[in-house]
Amino acid sequence: MFKNTFQSGFLSILYSLGTKPLQIWDKEVVDGHIKRPQDEDIQSNVLEIIGTNVQSTYITCPADPSATLGIKLPFLAIIVKNLKKYFTFEIQVLDDKNVRRRFRASNFQSVTRVKPYICTMPLKLDDGWNNIQLNLADLTKRAYGTNYVETLRVQVHANCRLRRIYFSDRLYSEEELPPEFKLYLPIQKS
Repeated sequence: MFKNTFQSGFLSILYSLGTKPLQIWDKEVVDGHIKRPQDEDIQSNVLEIIGTNVQSTYITCPADPSATLGIKLPFLAIIVKNLKKYFTFEIQVLDDKNVRRRFRASNFQSVTRVKPYICTMPLKLDDGWNNIQLNLADLTKRAYGTNYVETLRVQVHANCRLRRIYFSDRLYSEEELPPEFKLYLPIQKS
């Protein structure tokens, strides 16, 4: 999908304020919903994914199951709201041994498990909005002893609210981020 695109800095694959935030995503909803409500904390539209079973309600990118993202940028950032329910997401990467590996982070797991094709990790979310940042190159090296080549697929399961999902060439501090990549929190009135 992005394989032949020049990639540096930031590459966004989901932004809740766009006209069609799920344009390149596929949706699967069983006993739940995917909506765009206004979030009271940030006074902005967000993408809400809710389901009774985290496995059966999710969004996946790219929408075409035979396509891959082809994103070489090694840092993934997900701006997500903790809804105090079970939540999980999964990233599929390709390593330099030409093996597809998956990293799954969940807030209902307590230990990290590394199996040949999937690494499951616990996810600790603070109350409210969180900026999850993963160094996929480092994760691939530590879990499998191989080198990260590219990200093939991203899947985000219920239950969460999303603001943005993007890749970057390095970790950026809040001050370095372009304005549209920041999560503006309302000014507290005393």
